[in-house]
Amino acid sequence: MGRVLGVRGATTADENTKEAILVATRELLECLVEENDIQVGDVAAAYFTTTDDLDAEFPAQAARHLGWEYVALMCGREIAVPDAPTRCIRILLLLNTDVQHEDLTFVYLKGAKNLRDRGTEKS
Repeated sequence: MGRVLGVRGATTADENTKEAILVATRELLECLVEENDIQVGDVAAAYFTTTDDLDAEFPAQAARHLGWEYVALMCGREIAVPDAPTRCIRILLLLNTDVQHEDLTFVYLKGAKNLRDRGTEKS
């Protein structure tokens, strides 16, 4: 592998429950993996953030449930910016890759679509 690059994504959970956070995070991870042809062994680390209104579960648990056993995972809080989406989950994946920056696809789902600066929108 040539270098480490980051690929981002964001989504929103339907409510502040363990299940809703895991479902939303899993969907976003699966879309990021599919859109960027990511192999789990190439993921160096994943950083998850949530807005203050999501505290029922760590979103990183969704990655563990997908089998990301050896990936370094960390969760944190998103900055409380006025008018930012609520119940928002963001992910930054650090990838060992030979892909060019411009060939990475960022993914924004559901209520996070307005955060999109480049990438793909999914419903």
